[in-house]
Amino acid sequence: MNLYINNHSFHYELENLTRLFYPNEKIKVIKDSSDFEKPFINTQIADKLIAEVSIGDFYKKSESDICIESENERMLCEMVYKILCELTDVTPPWGMITGVRPVKLYRQLKENEGGEKADAYFRDKLFVSPKKVELLSLTESIEKKIIDLSHRNSFSLYISIPFCPSRCYYCSFVQSSVERCRHLVEPYVELLCREIEYTAEIAANLGLRLETVYMGGGTPTTLSPEQMSRVLSAVNSSFDISSLREFTVEAGRPDTITKDKLISILENKVDRISINPQTLNDEILDIIGRKHTASQTIEAYKLAREVGFNSINMDLIAGLPEESEKSFVDTLNRVCALDPECITVHTLSMKRSSTLTQDGTAINRSDAVRTSKMLDYAFEKLVDSGYLPYYLYRQTRMVGNLENTGWSKPGFESLYNIYVMDETHTILGCGAGAVTKLKSPDDSYLKRVFNFKYPYEYINRYSEQLERKKEIYTFYEKYI
Repeated sequence: MNLYINNHSFHYELENLTRLFYPNEKIKVIKDSSDFEKPFINTQIADKLIAEVSIGDFYKKSESDICIESENERMLCEMVYKILCELTDVTPPWGMITGVRPVKLYRQLKENEGGEKADAYFRDKLFVSPKKVELLSLTESIEKKIIDLSHRNSFSLYISIPFCPSRCYYCSFVQSSVERCRHLVEPYVELLCREIEYTAEIAANLGLRLETVYMGGGTPTTLSPEQMSRVLSAVNSSFDISSLREFTVEAGRPDTITKDKLISILENKVDRISINPQTLNDEILDIIGRKHTASQTIEAYKLAREVGFNSINMDLIAGLPEESEKSFVDTLNRVCALDPECITVHTLSMKRSSTLTQDGTAINRSDAVRTSKMLDYAFEKLVDSGYLPYYLYRQTRMVGNLENTGWSKPGFESLYNIYVMDETHTILGCGAGAVTKLKSPDDSYLKRVFNFKYPYEYINRYSEQLERKKEIYTFYEKYI
């Protein structure tokens, strides 16, 4: 697909908009050219706004008067959007929205102009469906209360455990199979504990206030109980945790969960865990490369309750390959019957580096329709079961251009998930692949400091890693 950008700079949004309708095609962006090669989408600002589309036997051109400068981009996108809706006979439920954080945009509009005008803008200007506007409104109302808990000097801590028992076919995260990298785990844990101590020293020197801790990955429960205890103890002994509101460990894969590990986690002041089935259909689990069964998920959940956890999240994925709507409904019903405090419903995202995409799996229209029905059912079922949406985000190449939504019972929302998605405050990252996100307390400015991605890099270049951390001091100098 050729996308022509003439006499304007709105290529990023128009490219993402085109991808909503053609998720499997390579989109070639060509600037300032009148030599059009089919199939093409041409966008131009001259004495008028111009959008024309020529794909196969279809051709349509649209023109509009020049808008005020801030509206030209949205108007060009609207013109292309309407033509592509007509051509493909597809109306995306999120309309023209391509961004990751629609709740953040909704909140800004609501704060400036009120809820009714925010609703109207999303419906009438961005063409978001009434159902998704309702979801946005519900989510924002809960998010706002939690965002307001953050202080000027607040921060959260993210700890990365980049090891998994195997790689799921839909996953593109940087992680390493424990079987292949077992020799790296112990030196990694030792250095991670040292980085945690060093990071705590920086936070203390800057007078930062720790609000939440999240250990993710990868799969943190690939660590042994003793290794898990060492990492968690490093957090508790190094940081001032007097202001800590939440401590989460992503247990994740049920086949890595044992009673000894759960006890180790609980004894180290962790008050929230995730146990993630993705689906309770054993055939689909096998297709996506998960090396556990539905019964193992249920056993792990019951074991966590027995040990004493009273805040458990469970992740599901809508739109998995070959999973029917009926199978998804069955999974969600069975998970709701377990009665976890939180249920996160993700939409399958076709990451370019995932095994699924590299094997040639593509997004098609029937997948989008099927997945949309799954999410519609999830909305009704979860609300009826006493859950409310508390955070929401979107990713590129999602099936049906849909969304990921965290649902919780009142009072059990994950603060960390909200803070990281809203970019509320600083996130200090420790471990391979972790990203420190330094948030200005005065405005929306964000600076990122990247850790080395792979465990072997992290281990071999550890001293360089600590040098990078000194950028935190430089960032905060102007605010202290």
